[in-house]
Amino acid sequence: MLNLHPAVVKASQEIHFFDNDQNYARGIDWYREKMPFSFPHQITIEKSPAYFITEEVPERIFKMNSSIKLLIIVREPTTRAVSDYTQVLEGKERKNKTYHKFEKLAIDSNTCEVNTKYKAVRTSIYTKHLERWLKYFPVEQFHIVDGDRLIADPLPELQLVERFLNLPSRISQYNLYFNATRGFYCLRFNIVFNKCLAGSKGRIHPDVDPLVVTKLQRFFHPFNQKFYQITGRTFNWP
Repeated sequence: MLNLHPAVVKASQEIHFFDNDQNYARGIDWYREKMPFSFPHQITIEKSPAYFITEEVPERIFKMNSSIKLLIIVREPTTRAVSDYTQVLEGKERKNKTYHKFEKLAIDSNTCEVNTKYKAVRTSIYTKHLERWLKYFPVEQFHIVDGDRLIADPLPELQLVERFLNLPSRISQYNLYFNATRGFYCLRFNIVFNKCLAGSKGRIHPDVDPLVVTKLQRFFHPFNQKFYQITGRTFNWP
């Protein structure tokens, strides 16, 4: 979406430089070669979601550029965990493999408590990951994007990012149109070029036992409160 802005250029794919030891060993020139060409007035961006949760990444990025600006997209944590599960489930089904139900993975059968060893749960404890980043970067270098609002009403979120990146306001409602078939906003770059999000986006989530949903929401609640406190951005998560 940020690529709609004329002063933004983006890497064409997830680079996984800072979270992948093999790639990181290839050195900064390898990383730079993966970046698009840009003019001095342009900002270059890349996204690799694994960066946020991988322990070595904050220090590695700090060593490259301590003044870099960092964008984090977050969703309501329980929804994010189910979305994570759904992505893995689809991959298993494609290979005709079976997979546990979400409830079995998210809840420890011995204790009946939330299973913090399950990666989809751990990833949604945003404050734990953010605290690791804050050892290297001041909170002012982060901008938190509301992922749920980005789906439902993207323009206000994009305008907040423009402001954070000190970019002139260029993205407008003209650039975004709702695709009823997909249930998503698509991007209009110009009169001839439109682009919708990949078909893998917007998967239908499986039904999850409401008691498990409530248990997860209660579990995440104190972590969410701390996240609001640190970032100064509050969400109406349960």
